[in-house]
Amino acid sequence: MKLNYKRTILVGFAFFLISAFWQAYDATIALTLTNKFGMSQTWSGVIMALDNILAIFMLPLFGSLSDKCKSKSGRRTPFIRFGTIIAAVALVCLSFVDNAQLKALDAVSTVDDPAALEAIYDSQEGKVLTTPSDADFILSDESSEDTENITKERFLSINSKENKDDYANYVVPARQAYAAQVTQQNPTTLILFISVLLIILIAMATFRSPAVALMPDVTVKPLRSKANAVINLMGTAGGILVLLLGIIFGTSTHLMSYTLFYGVLAAVMIGALTIFLLTVKEPQWVAQMQSDSIRYGIEEDKQEETGEERSLNKQEKLSLICILLSVALWYIGYNAITSKYSVYATNVLQKNYNTTMLIAQAAAIVAYLPAGIVASKIGRKKTILGGVVMLSAAFGAASFMTASSPTIVMNLLFILAGIAWATINVNSFPMVVEMCTGANVGKYTGFYYTASMAAQIITPMFSGFLMDQLGMTILFPYAAIFAGLAFFTMLMTKHGDAKVIAKKGLEALDIDD
Repeated sequence: MKLNYKRTILVGFAFFLISAFWQAYDATIALTLTNKFGMSQTWSGVIMALDNILAIFMLPLFGSLSDKCKSKSGRRTPFIRFGTIIAAVALVCLSFVDNAQLKALDAVSTVDDPAALEAIYDSQEGKVLTTPSDADFILSDESSEDTENITKERFLSINSKENKDDYANYVVPARQAYAAQVTQQNPTTLILFISVLLIILIAMATFRSPAVALMPDVTVKPLRSKANAVINLMGTAGGILVLLLGIIFGTSTHLMSYTLFYGVLAAVMIGALTIFLLTVKEPQWVAQMQSDSIRYGIEEDKQEETGEERSLNKQEKLSLICILLSVALWYIGYNAITSKYSVYATNVLQKNYNTTMLIAQAAAIVAYLPAGIVASKIGRKKTILGGVVMLSAAFGAASFMTASSPTIVMNLLFILAGIAWATINVNSFPMVVEMCTGANVGKYTGFYYTASMAAQIITPMFSGFLMDQLGMTILFPYAAIFAGLAFFTMLMTKHGDAKVIAKKGLEALDIDD
């Protein structure tokens, strides 16, 4: 019995296009909301959490609907086809709305243009503004006792390359205040932007569950772990491709048009869908999987046949709660970085976020197999604890980075974070399902995703609120603290690591099965 890697890769193109979209979404939407619409970090976080809020309700709904679908092309394929096309078309439309707002900011959109700086200064003169580190300043030629005074001469002399810290502290907040003023005067563009974005998010939610369900539909049970590893690698490839496109198109620029970038992304999504539709024969492959299961004598155990669920004792329930709390805590820390780092890197560090995030993903890929091997030697719990320590250390050290800090240092810290995240992710999901039988794997999988999604709903809003109140520089300390808290909840976990089975090859990469 061998896994058909070619078939699994072809099925994985659905995950490829999903991951490509979400990588672009996390990187660019936050920048658009804050830099082009002047939205606060708190409200930006609310918008960024919409996808997870929708996911809690829509993923079970469309997963169930696809179970009952009787299309000639299969149960899952119609949802994947419909959702992808709608999302890709709406994404291009979103870029046009984005351009409309960019046009409204034309007077201040060019970096280091004296006329743009003067327009910003004149519009915000006399107003109290706030730096990323939560220090107030005022644009005025008259001195002030309560706030730092920035004269027009000094403001117009600031250069993004020569005065990185001043640019981040004064020009960026002033430009965002200008954008907020423009948006307040004409909110129609923002309303249209959010409306189109909502269409995209709903379209993506319609086929995420069907895409997840397709792999086990066409793969016999003993091979699903290996197949899931291949699927996750396909998803990672999609994310890396978008990061490379981000570097090529320079998406870390403060104010730029995303039309070409979104157009290429939409083409990538449609291209991946085309490969999927031309090569994946869902009904035939499902029928073959069912015949193979009969041929190999793969049978459910008694509990699975009767639908009986094994009840957890008190200590096992406590362990399950501790694991789920740990999942929520490290997702709160990690997702704060993934959803806000593009804003932080652009406005505070004055660095290209694409390269740094790409390096982190590459490090995670390299770490998957070693993380599985280490867990087979010392156990999942100890391996996860080590990963949590590394993640907390990486985020804690990143708290001290400034615009003048060497870029290589941040890249090294993100390498450490990528390794840590892989170490945690590879082993956390198996700990949850270790305590259940085959009859309720779906139920426990639901527990796992509820914890992770709830965290991803909370953290963009909460971290955004703190960034508004305490300054942008609170982002990395926030992430480090929550990741560190997960260490203590994992220490209290006593179950889920009883059966340490060595895995080889791709199976060691198994996550989110």
